[in-house]
Amino acid sequence: MKTIAPFDTEAEAEESDFKPLSAEQAQVWRQSHKVLSVWRVIAIQVAVGVLMALLLGLVSGKTHWGWSAAYGALAVVLPAVLFARGMNRQKFAQSGGSAMAGFFVWELVKIVLTVAMLAAAPRVVAQLSWLALLAGMVVTMKTYWIALMVQSSVRKTD
Repeated sequence: MKTIAPFDTEAEAEESDFKPLSAEQAQVWRQSHKVLSVWRVIAIQVAVGVLMALLLGLVSGKTHWGWSAAYGALAVVLPAVLFARGMNRQKFAQSGGSAMAGFFVWELVKIVLTVAMLAAAPRVVAQLSWLALLAGMVVTMKTYWIALMVQSSVRKTD
């Protein structure tokens, strides 16, 4: 009868290659990998959303397009603020399981709030333009990814 070993050789090799960092190495790593503040990203999203709404309103000459884009940006920013605040409040969770559960709960809250805001949009924004609302949402959401790419490219050049 053939027995199955509890660990295969690849897994054992990976474990043996692990070497913890010294305190000095960890400090150097932290200095070279600055944390991107979620509040800075949200502030940039607000600025981009406002700029998008103003540009769309001015270029089109239709103020309701600007308001629709602004509401689309708000449908991204407001849930993001709630999510970030909720995650910051539970930052020091005792176990990984409770931290992960908290993440899923706040992500669900974020999604539900976004959907509720989109459902309320026709009643909140007069002469709603769904295209402008979608443009405001997409541009504001993509701001987060651009901030992450810029941060990582800055790191690579250092």
